[in-house]
Formats: sequence, structure tokens, C-alpha cells
Amino acid sequence: MTPNADPELCRAFAADLAAARFRTEALRAAWGVEADDASGRGLRSPALRGLGDRRDALAVLARLLVFGIAQPLADVGAALPALGTEGLQRLGLAEIAGDVVEPRAIVRPQSFHDDRGPGEWWIASDLDELALGGGALAEDHVLGVGGASLTLAGLQLPTPARRVLDLGTGCGIQALRARRYADEVVATDISERALAFARLNAALNGTGGIDTRGGSLFDPVAGETFDRIVSNPPFVITPRAKGVPAYEYRDGGLIGDALVERVITGVGPHLAPGGTAQLLANWETRDGVAGLDRVRGWIESAPVPLDAWIVEREELDPIRYAEMWIRDGGTVPGSPAFDALLDAWLDDFAARGVTAIGFGYVLLRRAEGAPTLARYERVTNPIPSEGALGSHLAAALAEHDRAAALDDEALAAARLRTAADVTEARHHRPGEEAPSVIELRQGGGFGRSVQADPALAGFLGASDGELPAGVLIDAIAQILEADAAALRASLLPTIRELLLDGFLAFAD
Repeated sequence: MTPNADPELCRAFAADLAAARFRTEALRAAWGVEADDASGRGLRSPALRGLGDRRDALAVLARLLVFGIAQPLADVGAALPALGTEGLQRLGLAEIAGDVVEPRAIVRPQSFHDDRGPGEWWIASDLDELALGGGALAEDHVLGVGGASLTLAGLQLPTPARRVLDLGTGCGIQALRARRYADEVVATDISERALAFARLNAALNGTGGIDTRGGSLFDPVAGETFDRIVSNPPFVITPRAKGVPAYEYRDGGLIGDALVERVITGVGPHLAPGGTAQLLANWETRDGVAGLDRVRGWIESAPVPLDAWIVEREELDPIRYAEMWIRDGGTVPGSPAFDALLDAWLDDFAARGVTAIGFGYVLLRRAEGAPTLARYERVTNPIPSEGALGSHLAAALAEHDRAAALDDEALAAARLRTAADVTEARHHRPGEEAPSVIELRQGGGFGRSVQADPALAGFLGASDGELPAGVLIDAIAQILEADAAALRASLLPTIRELLLDGFLAFAD
């Protein structure tokens, strides 16, 4: 069945969901915290046990829409007094079969929190493993909200934009998030089924201003530019071999990481000057060339100059990578089908000399002159609040841009302050007065830690926005009996990095 975004039906459905308190917290309370955690691991029986034999609207809709279990026609009709069971069928979310209603999609609440406060959406998508009880998914499966979706949503810059492009929208979650800050969103996808879900989800949540368009990559927006582009593209590296399923939601149809390369090299001309692009991606370490270095090469060869901040979050060997994505498609380890797919994956990697696959975040910006930012880094430590990284990135870019416009003399004249979430830890050897290690730790952002010498630690300790940075450095030089000019030359480049990292900020 194809989802139908009829506005009147969607309004009635939303009214019924709200009246049933079909929300994250109410559902968690209905079946319990432990059962809720178990459902996140693909186990639905604890939550169903928690619901027991309840037949109220929340319980009926939870069984039907969260867990994909057919429900009695009369119970569903009572739970959806405004929409009715026929309305649910007309939306393409269920079918009436005699005296039961059989689900054809899932609808789950998804809470979020950004700079404008907390909120919650209802997100419809195809029946998944939790609802189907296992088994391989259809190749045109439209994915709901997963870990990658939430990561990218949290990375989105929470700053105003006129036009945003959501490239490869899927169920539309990124478009909904972008619309909170943008006047207009264009959402594209090669899958017409995905676009149908995206339209339904926009209508169900009362969100206008989202223009859906079908087509591959940048074809639907040829000649257009945007203030921001976000994309959770089908970046999964899949062998192009007989018998290997190609899932539309994750497989781009190209060899290796060529799809990611094409997005990165093609995004610049579609960005307005100063416009940003954010995406998730995989990249291969191939023939001895590290994945991050290959990404750097793509960016440096792009047709327009781009600022770049690339963060590699993890790196997997070919076996672990293949295992993860074969499992994701619903094929059980130990089965002949799993072994055949694993062989296909490993043959594919071996043919290209792939020894590792990286996953990470890509932030690109169309430079208005020469690029000033080229950071390629590995950040593998736990992030304190990944869902709030967008705010951190926006602030970091602003601080970097201001610092990049200043020469060292002007930076030394600026007043800086240490971020409120920065703490210091000093490690002493027994009996020694001076610390052997001084560690500066960040409570937010990427949760970074920096080893500091006494001069840098002293500077951050004294940076309260009252005195210019140069005056503080000179005072520290005097205390440490160091050459002031040499200390400035040493500290100012580090200060620029700490402004980007979020340890420091301009006081005004």
C-alpha cells in the first residue's frame, strides 16, 4: 500500500493520536522503563506483557502501530473516533480484513529537543524487524527513525536559513527538523515510496513548507542553490553482485564509497556563498591510503572552494562492517544465506584493496574566498550530548570565523573567556609539588580533553573576559620567567584551536 497524505485524514488521525496520549512518555509509562529499553534492542514481548489485556485507545494503538500486531476492528474504531478504521486504510497505513485491522506501516512518536525547546513528532514508515518479528526486509523498505537519523538531526545547525535541501529524505525526519529553522525545505529522494511517507509525516505533524521531489542526487534541484543542505545519503558500501539485496534506504547503487564522493564533490555548486552542507558518510581506507585522506582529496578537488570539518567517529575492519549490514538487512548469522553474503562483501573489499571502513560526520561550507577551515580528525570518545552537537557546531564556526579574520596582534587584543563547561584535572606523582599532567576537560561539545602545560592552563584559568589575551600571556610569561614574545607565538595558534573546539569564546 502507498501512503496517502490527505490533509483532512491526517488532521483527524493527529487528533485521535493526541486524544489517546500516543506519546513517548505515555507509552514508556504503559509498559515500563525496562520493557522500553528492551524494545530498543528488538524485543517486543516485554512491552506487550506490560500492556497486558488492556483495550484502551493507547494500548490498542501501541499494539497496532508500534509493534505491528493486528487488532480487533471494533477496538481500533473506538481508538480512532475521528479518523475511523476506513480512514486509516485510506491513509495506506492498514487494511481491514474481516473483523480485524492489519497494519501495513508503523507509526511511532519521536521526541526531540533543540534550541527552540522540546517537541515530538509522529513518524510513519514501513513495518520493520520489531513489527515483522524478523526476516529480510523488502528492497524498497522505507526506514523509520534510527540511530543515524537521530545523529544527523542533532548535528543540524540550529540557525535561521531561507532554503534548505534534504537530499535523500527517506521518511522525512531531516526535513521536519530543518523546517524548524528554515523558511522553505526541498526534500528529494529516488524512492517515490519514501516521498509518500515524507509527505504523510509532514501532514500528520501539521508542517507545511516542504516541497518533495523525485530524482537521483542533485538532479531534482539542477541550477538551484540553498543556504543549507542536509543529507543522510545511502552511504552503505554494498557489493554489486548477484544475490546481494540492494536496499533503497541505504545502498546508493555505486561501487565502494563512490556515492559519498559524488555527494561531496557535487554539493558545492548547490550552496549559496557561506552555505553549509552536513551529511553522514562511510569512506574506505584503500590500497594504503587512509579514509580521511581520501575524503580530503575529494574536497580539495571540488569545483568550488569549501571549508571542511570532517569527524571520523569509528573505523571497522571489512568483516565487522559486512556483518553489521548483513544483520541490518535481517539475515541471521550462521545461516547459509548469511555466509554467502559475507563472502560477497569480503570479495568486493578485497578487489579494491580495502582494509578498513570509516564512519563519520561531514560539515562543508562554500567559502566566500579562500577556505579558512580544513580539519580532518578522529573523535572516538563518547560524546556527552550528541543530540546537541548542532548548537556546538554553530557556535564553533562563529568563533572560528571571527578568529580567522584577526591577525595575531588583533587576537592578542581580544578579550576571551573560558567556557563554563571546562574543568581542569591535575595529576601529581607522590611527593612532587608540580603536576606531571594537566588535563583540560570539556563537559559539552565533543567531550574533548586537552593536555596543557602550565602556561596554557594558566591562560584558561585567567580568561574571564576582563583583560585582553595578550596582557594575560605577558603576565603568565613574567610569572613563569619565560620570554613573552615566544610565549605569544606558542599560545596564539593553540588559542585559535581552542576557540574552534569550544574551550574558549570571545567575551563580547
